Amino acid sequence: MLDRAFRLLDAFTDQETSLTLTALSERAAIPLSSTLRLAQHLSRLGALERQPDGTFTVGLRMLEYAALSPRGHGLRAIALPYMEDLHRATRQHVQLAVRDNDEGIIIERLSAPGAGRVLYYVGGRVPLHGTGLGVILLAHARPEFQEAYLQRELFLEPEHLPIVAAELRSQLRSVRALGVAHMTRSLPEPAASVGAPVFDRSGACVAALSVLGADGSLDTRMLEPAVVAIARAISRDLSRSGR
Repeated sequence: MLDRAFRLLDAFTDQETSLTLTALSERAAIPLSSTLRLAQHLSRLGALERQPDGTFTVGLRMLEYAALSPRGHGLRAIALPYMEDLHRATRQHVQLAVRDNDEGIIIERLSAPGAGRVLYYVGGRVPLHGTGLGVILLAHARPEFQEAYLQRELFLEPEHLPIVAAELRSQLRSVRALGVAHMTRSLPEPAASVGAPVFDRSGACVAALSVLGADGSLDTRMLEPAVVAIARAISRDLSRSGR
């Protein structure tokens, strides 16, 4: 039952936050009658909410649970004051992400008008090979994890361009050696980012910080020292907190 419950929750996306019972059944691959019983039970628990039009959305109770995550809310609480300073100085998107197995999860973003479109929402999962945040997290992952990841058939989305493993491997070495990652993309509109890793007291990379903006309005080379300095400040406070 727990497995089926998560399959229902996994049916929602940032593009489709409200689903009919039929859509839930189809996406979760669960019979309609079973979907109805499970959705009703989850609604009673607050994990789902039934809207007046009969559709279902993710319930606020899930936000309560997410706030208890030390890798989410705890890290965010330490990083947020520094991110606000960087946001005021750049007037661009300032993002923070952590790695969850073979994907990154954005746990905070501060945005500004005119900073351009973003592809991923807060709480959304990002690929490790096609985003600035992801590349930082992948570059600092264990070598055996990296090699297993690079054995996959990888594509840059939404362009759907194949990624050459040897080129990505070289990029990861550079990011790890320099302590900073620069990325550009062309779709859905030209954008550029610069990011740096956040470390805990043991020296392990626990998060990635980046500034993302419309290409042409963001000088990533000029901004690099500030991003690195802010990432180091977050790392320092994270180490002092003992988290």
